[in-house]
Amino acid sequence: MTNDKIGIFGGTFDPVHWGHLLVAESACSQVGLEQVIWVVNSRPHYKQSTPFQHRWEMVRQAIADRRDWEIAPPSDTFMKTTYASQTLQALQANYPDSRWHWILGLDTFLTLPRWYHRQEIAPACEWLVAPRPLYESESPPIQVLCDRVAQQLATESTYIRWQIIDLPLVGISASLVRQYCRDRRSIRYFVPEAVRIYIGDRQLYT
Repeated sequence: MTNDKIGIFGGTFDPVHWGHLLVAESACSQVGLEQVIWVVNSRPHYKQSTPFQHRWEMVRQAIADRRDWEIAPPSDTFMKTTYASQTLQALQANYPDSRWHWILGLDTFLTLPRWYHRQEIAPACEWLVAPRPLYESESPPIQVLCDRVAQQLATESTYIRWQIIDLPLVGISASLVRQYCRDRRSIRYFVPEAVRIYIGDRQLYT
């Protein structure tokens, strides 16, 4: 896969929903990604989450019809990774000489200046930033917020390439899906049908 343009899309995905898939699809079409690798966070240290095996399986089913999308396997390599830098190193070992693009939401991108080993990981990827509905009408604009991130990193002599993903803002979030499940409301059209059935069969989030 020499010089392939590969996207990394990491997250808790609790659960994966149509907003996630729209972000990945928009990133693919905008920059011409040959492949997207979905990485399910096995041990989110900042919040409790549904067991990894459920979240991983929901992502697998959600992207099953896409030959150019794959999910990082639930192997020791990825199960033991704690930091984004470790994830990138593991993927670089499996896909040498590829050009890496990291797909993430604006709220996560804003934390990049605090990431562990940011001086190594930030220049190694092009950062594809998905706007979030939360910031749509707020000031300052997303362009200014992203510029601030780049400026903060530049004070450490860390320089990044980034661009904003052009996509319609869909007001679906994982927390909203979980709330609908707790309230016994329908989540049809919030998530892929296979994911909706999986959640219902196992009574997740209730």
